[in-house]
Amino acid sequence: MASSSRVRQSSILVNMVVILILLTMIPTCINASSTIQTTSKPFRQPTTTFIFDKIQRDFNALTRRVTAYHILLPNTATPTKVVIDSSGVESSSLQLYDIALTLKQKIRNKASDQMYIVDAFNEAARRYSIDKETAVRGGLLGTLVPQGYCRAPELDQACFEVPLGEVSGPIVSEYGYHLLLVEERTNCPKLDGKYTRISRGSSNENGMESTDVVMSGSQEEDGNRVGAVVVQQIVFWTFASFAGGIVAEIAARVSQ
Repeated sequence: MASSSRVRQSSILVNMVVILILLTMIPTCINASSTIQTTSKPFRQPTTTFIFDKIQRDFNALTRRVTAYHILLPNTATPTKVVIDSSGVESSSLQLYDIALTLKQKIRNKASDQMYIVDAFNEAARRYSIDKETAVRGGLLGTLVPQGYCRAPELDQACFEVPLGEVSGPIVSEYGYHLLLVEERTNCPKLDGKYTRISRGSSNENGMESTDVVMSGSQEEDGNRVGAVVVQQIVFWTFASFAGGIVAEIAARVSQ
């Protein structure tokens, strides 16, 4: 359910570079048009607004990251037996959507009584998820991966909409029903407030691991971390553009 994000990141960065170049050309084009008598309509402000909106969307897509887990359940009847409790329940005896809801509640109950929420979700993913690629990792989709990383658009969108640390879903996609747990997310202050991730509470006096969920991290801390990556990418693409210009100029002179 997870695909490489390198192509998407490269596409976003190329778009941003092209748009920045276009922005530098706009004043020149406006000045040139003022010296030429023409019947064409004047430059309209919405065009500039659209460009800046595009930059904002691409920047958000580049800097928003998520660490999330999912459990994929079938959304069509199959002969496979789906066991969700000690008695066992077959897909033919319950609506598959109801099975997903039952599993969701079971994970919540186990997390509140016995286990840390991520551990409970990992255990359920290994046992029930039909996405074998992620099931072996406890349902892990990826660690701090960008928007567009998931093959299912519905799941990818949900990764940046559901609350931190809560089992969410079922989310319907062409692959089936997804249960989703977001452990960490960056650059979403309107949704997450000042916190960016959940973590396990401190061990108790007997040395036993806590099952409590603690909100931690900060938007400023993670923003600085992501900002450093963005600066590195900008420097790289600026250098690449400069080097490309030199190569093009040399090639033009040689061709003459």
